[in-house]
Amino acid sequence: MASTIFNECSIYTTNARILPLTKFQLRQSVHFYLNPKRPCRNPRQTAFLTTTTVAMTSDTSAKVIDGKLVSKQIRDEITSEISKMKEAIGLVPGLAVVLVGDRKDSATYVRNKKKACEAVGITSYESHLPEDCTEEEVLKCISDYNKDPSVHGILVQLPLPHHMNEEKILNAVKIDKDVDGFHPLNIGRLAMRGREPLFVPCTPKGCIELLHRYSISIKGKRAVVIGRSNIVGMPAALLLQREDATVSIIHSRTENPGEITKEADIIIAAVGQPNMVRGSWIKPGAVIIDVGINAVDDPKSPRGYRLVGDVCYEEACKIASAITPVPGGVGPMTIAMLLSNTLTSAKRSWQN
Repeated sequence: MASTIFNECSIYTTNARILPLTKFQLRQSVHFYLNPKRPCRNPRQTAFLTTTTVAMTSDTSAKVIDGKLVSKQIRDEITSEISKMKEAIGLVPGLAVVLVGDRKDSATYVRNKKKACEAVGITSYESHLPEDCTEEEVLKCISDYNKDPSVHGILVQLPLPHHMNEEKILNAVKIDKDVDGFHPLNIGRLAMRGREPLFVPCTPKGCIELLHRYSISIKGKRAVVIGRSNIVGMPAALLLQREDATVSIIHSRTENPGEITKEADIIIAAVGQPNMVRGSWIKPGAVIIDVGINAVDDPKSPRGYRLVGDVCYEEACKIASAITPVPGGVGPMTIAMLLSNTLTSAKRSWQN
């Protein structure tokens, strides 16, 4: 039964395209653009991605969708835009992170985000509160960042301690600083035709950006999203639908998940089960975006374990036409999209 192999989980806590805002002109002929239909990039970079960057090995047929390379190109684009913006109008984007407790994994995520901010020129702010702090203290911290004009994005690191109301705390972030894209108004706008969210959740946004950067067509394709979490699965399905794909969602109560998945031209796996999607689930020529990152025992590894995705890579790469590796696929894109959303928020604040 499907219920014995599913464990839907929130794999990432952080927004597919860079969304710089409408066009505006600054002094000294410095221009910034926002085209909500296409990220900023130049034709040479796109040509490089669609030709040279496709890694292949002798025993596989699938193209490797290189998230590390794409995320580096996006960060370079963001760095350039921030530099020009700072020189032209003196505006520097700011990202604030609220961390509660002493979880080592959360502290590592926050540290990586701070490093990424520094690398592209975003000012990083951090509030680290003790595990036993009150919900009111967290809300006060968020309120202060909401009022601070130098802060353009606020990120609450999840998970929060059990005694706190996660929904209440996330909803306290102003929608125009919700760079994680989790505010119900942002999700609601994402779900509605003719409406545009201010921000899109980072990981699903990164999934769609990878497809675009590798010129993989979505319109009219059959897509399957495995997992229905609020952070990845649900918004990924909404994004695919916005791209005119026909979308099915596989979850823990789905009967015959393998048969449904095998009809897909595009598969986004985000369920948190190592190697769950086998070769028999995959239609020849399908494109696979593997969001999962799972540790499995490996006595040959110096660490005693290795990281694998939700898709059995060894089987899938012989059937699919393109696939993201784990690690090095979707993971690097998540922080890149967070930086992109923060830049977008800074531009929007300047225009308003």
